[in-house]
Amino acid sequence: MYTRTRSSSVPSAPSRSPRSTPVAAKKKAGPEPSLWERMERPAAPRAALTPQRIVDVAVELADAEGFAAVTMRRIATELGVAPMAAYRHVSGKDDLLALMVDRVSGELDVPEDVTGWREVLRAYAVRSRVMTLAHPWMTQLPASLFMLTPTRMAVAERQLASLDGLGLDPDTMMAAFRAVTSYVHGATQSQVALDRFRAEQGWDSGDETRRALAPQMNYLLDSGRYPVYRSYAYSATRKDDPTWEFEFGLDCVLDGIARRLGL
Repeated sequence: MYTRTRSSSVPSAPSRSPRSTPVAAKKKAGPEPSLWERMERPAAPRAALTPQRIVDVAVELADAEGFAAVTMRRIATELGVAPMAAYRHVSGKDDLLALMVDRVSGELDVPEDVTGWREVLRAYAVRSRVMTLAHPWMTQLPASLFMLTPTRMAVAERQLASLDGLGLDPDTMMAAFRAVTSYVHGATQSQVALDRFRAEQGWDSGDETRRALAPQMNYLLDSGRYPVYRSYAYSATRKDDPTWEFEFGLDCVLDGIARRLGL
C-alpha cells in the first residue's frame, strides 16, 4: 500500500508594487514651500483677491477692535467674498498673524544715512515704540517676538550689522541687541496696558487717573511708609510724559552697553 502524494506547491500570486500612499507621495515630493516662498510667487493677472488685500483688512480690524476680532470669516465678510476664497490665499490664522506682523514691521524704516551702532539701535527702538502704540494688539501676541518674517529679519540684520566690526563676538552682539529690544518690549507693553486700563475706566488723562485713585493713594502716602514715593508724587513734573520717560530709560540702556563693552 502506498500513499499517493500531491504537490503542495500553490502557484504564487503575481507580485504587486506597493501602492503609494498620500504620505509617501508627500515625502517623495519634498516639504511644502514656506509661507514666504509662496508669497514671492507672482500673483495671477488681475487677481481680485490677494494676500495683501487680506492682510490690509486684518490689520485694520485689529487696530480698530483688537486681535480677537480678526477671523477669516470676518475678513471675508469685509472683503465681500466667501471664507473659502480667503483660505485659498492664506491657509489659516497662523499664516495670517505672520503676515500681519511682517506688514506692520515695515513701519520700522530707519534711513540708510543713520549710522553708528548707538544711533541705529536707538532709532529702531524709538520707531518700535511708535509702531506698537499704533498697533497695540501687537502686545497681545508673545509669538510676534520670535516670529520669523522677512521684514523682522531685515530689521534685526540692520541692527546687528551696526554692531559688527567693533571687536565683539557673535554672542555679545546678540546680547546687546536683545538688551535694547527687551527694554523696548517691556516699556511699551507697560504703556499699552496702562492706556487700555484707562480707556476701560473712562479716564482720559493723567489728572483724571490720579483723581480716581486719590483715596487709595492718599491713604498709602500719608502712612509715612513711602517717603520717597510721596516726594515723587508731589514734586515730579514729567508724570504725563511717557515719551521722555521711555527715551531716558533707553539712553540709560545704551549708556550701559557702551560702558560695559568699551564702545
